[in-house]
Amino acid sequence: MVRPPSGRLRQRQNPRETQAGPHVDVNQLIADYGGWFYAITFLWTFLEGETFVIFAGAAAHQGLLNIHYLIAAAWIGSFAGDQMYFFIGRKWGPKLLERFPRQKPAVDLALGFLRKYNTWFILTFRFIYGIRNVSSFAMGLSGLSYVRFLILNFIAAGVWAITFAGAGYLLGQVFEAVLGNLAEKFGLVMLGVFLLVISGVVIMHKRLQQREAALLAKKLAEEKEKEKAPGEAA
Repeated sequence: MVRPPSGRLRQRQNPRETQAGPHVDVNQLIADYGGWFYAITFLWTFLEGETFVIFAGAAAHQGLLNIHYLIAAAWIGSFAGDQMYFFIGRKWGPKLLERFPRQKPAVDLALGFLRKYNTWFILTFRFIYGIRNVSSFAMGLSGLSYVRFLILNFIAAGVWAITFAGAGYLLGQVFEAVLGNLAEKFGLVMLGVFLLVISGVVIMHKRLQQREAALLAKKLAEEKEKEKAPGEAA
């Protein structure tokens, strides 16, 4: 009497479980819980979070997320976060600077940029490393109109969201073109490699922003010295 090779049948049905442990399908996880990614995007961008937006943009290229919903979540989150920081700066700014004096140089630098570049600074401060987190707070300290900041901040948040979500989408396209089906085959390994690539790109971007901020700060300091010189000579 021949017994059925039940163990072998199981092994053939689930080769991944017997050979390499449980298989984690990252794509399926994102597809199953995609709705939460929009909520996380909102919360993350409320604080900052361009790295997450880039990653989510790449997932959108794979069809796992809706790029329009993603941009909307990042747009609203970034807009709402900076509106809150502006309000905090307007209402409690001086007291908070007294309590946290280490933030004063960055706030002064942001205010200098605002005086120098005005509208352009409001539209681009999210891309300036080093003062991005304090800029809306600093503008709340200034005499900038709440309505004017609200309108320009809404436009700027949209530009920021489209830029980073679009960058992630394009990176996802490049990633797929280079690796093809390997991305699906290796799952978490490929995801890790992709995150390392994204992290490298973001670090390079921030270093460039830091250099630009340093150059702008130097230029502003030189202009202040020139403005003081005539008065001292008199």
